[in-house]
Amino acid sequence: MNKTAPIGIFDSGVGGTSIWKEINALLPFENTIYLADSKNAPYGNKSAEEILQLSIKNVEKLLKMGSKIIVVACNTATTNAIDYLRSNYNIPIIGIEPAIKPAALQTVTKTIGILATKGTLSSRLFHNTSEAFAKDIQVIEVIGEGLVPLIEKGSLQTPEMIELLQKHLSPMIVANIDHLVLGCSHYPYLIPQLEKMIPKSVKIIDSGGAVARHTFKILEQNQLLNTSETEPFLDFFTNATTDTLALLLKEYKDKITIKRLHF
Repeated sequence: MNKTAPIGIFDSGVGGTSIWKEINALLPFENTIYLADSKNAPYGNKSAEEILQLSIKNVEKLLKMGSKIIVVACNTATTNAIDYLRSNYNIPIIGIEPAIKPAALQTVTKTIGILATKGTLSSRLFHNTSEAFAKDIQVIEVIGEGLVPLIEKGSLQTPEMIELLQKHLSPMIVANIDHLVLGCSHYPYLIPQLEKMIPKSVKIIDSGGAVARHTFKILEQNQLLNTSETEPFLDFFTNATTDTLALLLKEYKDKITIKRLHF
């Protein structure tokens, strides 16, 4: 595999750009291709079989585009499809799942909150992770119903978003959580609002930094790190409107390309 081949990244929509930002910060010379499957967002309300088929579709597309490694920047796709993908494709595949372990290890109140999609919270992988690391911890699980569609529209600070967040956070605050785990790659874009709504003592945890570090490690182990210091190409593709991608990536506008693509 060519070291200059791109890192392929996909998500159910625009949320995985929060993961892309971490990867780009750690690996600034890597070429990247990002697929936003916004036409099919959200994945969290779909069946396990639908999520698997959409994940396969995205992986096949990224392979055709020459990816040397694939990052599944979607909690729902990871928890429902990662085992199949790793068994059926001869390429390193990185997943993302809710950071239950650090929250469970660090909690003082012995109560943590997890905001995630239905597809993630009902998956076998999520259940196994919870069993392994949070057996003696009270875990307040909340399905973030309605959040992903609003983020996909770029509606981050609307009254509708604020009302939804207040509703979802209420049972966690009442239960006295001291860690809030964001179990969807879309949700880091809500951190500014979340910080205004939860007690200052609550620590927010997302998986972006850990995924970037793991991607670096796997590339290094496979001798796939791009050692060229030329300006990389940073290509983003969506099968819906490009507007929200442009909004969330506005600070990178001079370095990236955003295009609409049928996939």
